[in-house]
Amino acid sequence: MKYVIAVDCEGPACVVGAPGGTLNDAPAQYEFARRQATAEASAAARGLFAAGATQVVVWDTHGGGVNLVYDELDERCDIFNGVHGPRLAMLDATYAGLLFVGYHARDNTVAAPLAHTFSSATYQWIKLNGREVGEIAIDAAVAGAHGVPVLFMASDDKAVAEANEFFPGITTVTTKVGYSWNAALSKHPRRVLAEIEAAAQAAARNPGGVKPFAFTAPLELEIRHKRIDTADEACLPRHGWQRVDAYTVKRTLRSVTDWF
Repeated sequence: MKYVIAVDCEGPACVVGAPGGTLNDAPAQYEFARRQATAEASAAARGLFAAGATQVVVWDTHGGGVNLVYDELDERCDIFNGVHGPRLAMLDATYAGLLFVGYHARDNTVAAPLAHTFSSATYQWIKLNGREVGEIAIDAAVAGAHGVPVLFMASDDKAVAEANEFFPGITTVTTKVGYSWNAALSKHPRRVLAEIEAAAQAAARNPGGVKPFAFTAPLELEIRHKRIDTADEACLPRHGWQRVDAYTVKRTLRSVTDWF
């Protein structure tokens, strides 16, 4: 009964970033986002503990991994933060499930607030085995490599639809409906907390409907850059990528975990 809650900052209620820009371009929005993401993570944790969780690890995934207001998290949680290590480094086969709170839709998604994959400034899209993917599917596949399923998603309607596409049967809460990159119709940020707590509790009590997610190996990874110079950098000999065209690079992986 151990769980990881992976928390990003674009998907919580009322978060839309700066007009024409990102979340990090809007200081007041970022401050709200980090507090709302903290509150939504705490709500999910309360649901898990109510369902009998023995450990809940909250993983701070946004940017440099130091965003949440840690002393406002449910104090029963443990916290994984920082960068420059394997993704989901804390996870192993002893965990019962991974939950996504505040994740966002992948690149190339219409009317999805702040949609991107790892870097909105760098990548146009990322494909694995010819299928466009975002951070949702990638992190789910890393968890799946350990035999751990994704049980829950709380985010905007486009990210929720993406989760349902990859993981049929997942429990979800829609925090807002996206209208554009920087616009959404959101639930009240306090009201959504009760929904998240109840849904996370239900997901933990009924985990059998979702299986660990995996891509068929070997994996063909293809990335389309927004700038030619970053594609140039990717294809330096030490990085192991091949050029498809001026903007697109590819490589073959044995497992999704080899990427990181």
